[in-house]
Amino acid sequence: MNNIMIINGYRAVIQFDPDIEMFRGEFTGLNGGADFYADSVAALRKEGEISLKVFLDECTKRGVQPNKSYSGKFQVRLPSELHEFAADAAQARGQSLNQFVATAIEHELRS
Repeated sequence: MNNIMIINGYRAVIQFDPDIEMFRGEFTGLNGGADFYADSVAALRKEGEISLKVFLDECTKRGVQPNKSYSGKFQVRLPSELHEFAADAAQARGQSLNQFVATAIEHELRS
């Protein structure tokens, strides 16, 4: 995946902030915010490790589960025409709309 850094098994989205000329990382899937900044990839990884450790230590101290839980359900809002076309495409493939959307997301994530 582009712009994703794995630090100690946790995913962080990486972006470049041109205003401060630094990379910014933000961990995903956590029950709170944990972000970090640096001016190089090596420094970004080091800062990410520090930020993650502080976050996880705080979760332990408070007795909080650090990871978000995902139910596997989410609602998607689409323009009605796109909804119609997706339903037609799913039926043409012998899939439910849910299966069609899951396959499309999986395909996008592999690209």
